[in-house]
Amino acid sequence: MSLKTLTKLYRVAKGDEKVERAWELVREAARYSNHEPYWEFLKKSFDVYAEDIKEALRFLEEKGELQIKRSTDGRRLYVSTLKDIKENPVRLDRWLGLTSEKRFTK
Repeated sequence: MSLKTLTKLYRVAKGDEKVERAWELVREAARYSNHEPYWEFLKKSFDVYAEDIKEALRFLEEKGELQIKRSTDGRRLYVSTLKDIKENPVRLDRWLGLTSEKRFTK
C-alpha cells in the first residue's frame, strides 16, 4: 500500500486498529529512511507530510509500543528512530519474550 493511503487509513482508524495502522505507516516510512533529505523526499515522492509520520511515531510512543530516540538536548530524533526500525524490525528483548513464551507453553 502507498504511504498516502496508509496515512489516510491511520487518520480514520480507532482503538486497536489505530495502533496496527500506525505500525503499518511507520514500517512503510522506515523503508525510505536512508533517502536524504528525508522529509522533502516523502513530500516530493509520496505527497506525505512530515507531521503525519511524526504523529504516528508519537502515538506509538504514547501507547508504549516504541521509544523515539532523543538527542542529548532532549529533542526527538524521528529519522534516526525510523532508520533503527528499518535495521532492527523486532527488538531483541521483544524477540526473546516472544520465543520464551513459545518455549514454556508446551
